[in-house]
Amino acid sequence: MLLTIDVGNTHTVLGLFDGEDIVEHWRISTDARRTADELAVLLHGLMGMHPLLGDDLGDGIDGIAICSTVPSVLHELREVTRRYYGDVPAVLVEPGVKTGVPILMDNPKEVGADRIINSLAAVELYGGPAVVVDFGTATTFDAVSARGEYVGGVIAPGIEISVDALGVRGAQLRKIELARPRSVIGKNTVEAMQSGILYGFAGQVDGVVRRMARELADDPDDVTVIATGGLAPMVLGEATEIDEHEPWLTLIGLRLVHERNVARS
Repeated sequence: MLLTIDVGNTHTVLGLFDGEDIVEHWRISTDARRTADELAVLLHGLMGMHPLLGDDLGDGIDGIAICSTVPSVLHELREVTRRYYGDVPAVLVEPGVKTGVPILMDNPKEVGADRIINSLAAVELYGGPAVVVDFGTATTFDAVSARGEYVGGVIAPGIEISVDALGVRGAQLRKIELARPRSVIGKNTVEAMQSGILYGFAGQVDGVVRRMARELADDPDDVTVIATGGLAPMVLGEATEIDEHEPWLTLIGLRLVHERNVARS
C-alpha cells in the first residue's frame, strides 16, 4: 500500500491507498518541533490500528509520497524515510520531482508543493480549466488551464485565522466555535460573528472564483471549481460557485506523483 503525507501549516493529513482507493486516513496537528524518531513512533501507532498492516514499522507499505509547506517537518520526514523505510520507494515533492504540471509563474519555486499537487489531481479527476479552492490555514485559489498548466492563484486569510484575529483584536469579542448560526442576522454576538465568518467567506469564494473564471476561460461555465481542505464542509452549502468537493485531493495528487516518479520509472 502507498502511504501519503500532506503536511500543512496547522494540520498534517495522512492517507493509505490500496491501488487507487484510499482505505484509511488520519489528521494530526503539525508540530515543527517533532523529531524524526517521534514522527516514526506516531506513524507506527496510527498504522498499527489498521487491520491490513502488520506490527512492524513499514510492513505492508510499498511506497511513500510526501509534500510539506513546513521545511523543518519535511527535513525530519526525509530522515524518517531513510531510517525506518529505507527499502520503500519514497517521493518527496520538491524541485526536480516530475509532476507533469507546467508552472506559469514569475518564480515557480515560490509556489507551494501542495498547490501544484492539487492542480495535478484536479486535472486528472475533472479536467481543465479548473479552480481549486483549498480551505486551510490560508484559503488558496489555484487556477489550472485547459492544458493542465498552473496559471497562478489567490491567497486569502483562512477561516480560523480570521476567527482568531476577531477574538484578539476586538475588545468585546472572543474566539467562537465555527458553527452555522440560526440565521444570517445574528441575535447575539456569537451568532453575529458566526454569520460574518460563514457568509462572508462564502461570498468571498463566489466573488473570487467568478473573477478567476472570467480570466481563465472564454466561457466561465467551462471552469470546474473544486473545494478541498479541512474547513471546506463549512462553506459548501453557501458558496454557489463550487462544483465539486474532494476532501482527499492532495492525497490523490501525491498518489499520482508517486506513480509518475516511481511506479512508471
